[in-house]
Amino acid sequence: MKKNNKNKRNKEIIVTSIIGIITNFFLAIFKAIVGILSGSIAIVLDAINNTTDVASSVVTIIGAKLATKKPDKEHPFGHGRIEYLSSLVISVIILYAGLTAFTESIKKIIHPTLPNYTIFAIIVVVVATFVKIILGNYVKVKGKELSSTSLINSGNDALLDAVVSFTTLVSAFIYIVFKISTEAYLSIIISIIILKTGLDMLKDAISSILGERVDKNLIKEVRKTIYSYEEVYGVYDMIFSNYGPTSYTGSVHIEIPNTMDLLEVDELQRKITSDVYQKHGILLTAIGIYAIDKKNKRVIEARHKIKDIIKEYDTILQMHGFYFNTEKKLIQFDLVVSFDEKNQDELHDKIYNEVKKLYPDYKLIIQLDNDFSVSI
Repeated sequence: MKKNNKNKRNKEIIVTSIIGIITNFFLAIFKAIVGILSGSIAIVLDAINNTTDVASSVVTIIGAKLATKKPDKEHPFGHGRIEYLSSLVISVIILYAGLTAFTESIKKIIHPTLPNYTIFAIIVVVVATFVKIILGNYVKVKGKELSSTSLINSGNDALLDAVVSFTTLVSAFIYIVFKISTEAYLSIIISIIILKTGLDMLKDAISSILGERVDKNLIKEVRKTIYSYEEVYGVYDMIFSNYGPTSYTGSVHIEIPNTMDLLEVDELQRKITSDVYQKHGILLTAIGIYAIDKKNKRVIEARHKIKDIIKEYDTILQMHGFYFNTEKKLIQFDLVVSFDEKNQDELHDKIYNEVKKLYPDYKLIIQLDNDFSVSI
């Protein structure tokens, strides 16, 4: 992603987070006052949730700021992955809020106190519910628009708070009508929901840090861009590394005619590298070349025979990089294997033996590749 786009994205993340901070700050104050005056544990816990939302937004801002630091000697690819750490911290904050809510709810069950709901308290909770719904949807939409997992998590947290506020209203209605205090029990249910949400966010954050498969639409668009060059017969081994939500480097292999000279190949590589960066913001650090022979009948025949063997195996998704040299007596090709394959060594040996029967005098090299981008 270009520098001006990154700066714009960073500013929008910060502005969205500041809106969240201001909103949650005032909601927390009003709810805390109302909760204490009415003796409602549910409203007090709701105020605590708003406080954690403030902390989440602060973490998001800090993460966005740090993520835009320039590359340095220790981090030549930049600091974009700090945003994933921000998401991790936010998920821990939510887990803490859920655990606190659960503990306080248990205390209220053991030592119950009757709440005193006033019209003012009800109005505050009603308004807070609608505000959180609006805020949550706004932050979540901006998060998806800006590819910010921190904002998405903050938006989900805000929507969860709206559920908490609504549950508080239900508890108040039951108490006013039936004189039965259920808020401590409802608070336990709410705390479990909060804990579940926090765990899901924690799982997603860890998954991002570990490294996830690139979005399938991005892969398709990049592949389409490379295929737009008539010299390209195949696009393989697309491997992209993510250094933040909007920062990618990658490599790819392309299949081109063996009749092209070095200058033509060099020009093609430069065009593809520039095109992919301009259209998709991905820096291709390497473009490997597979030279395909479209004229040699013996090579074409061998390729078809081996492809017929490959078709019998459901877990083999693709064959590429086919090389057949009659002088050196060498056959070499790569196979992309599905992650569903349980025994790659056994699969390799089966294919090796079948191909070896057809060409016993040839040295055979078969490389098994993981499914980085074929099946998406």
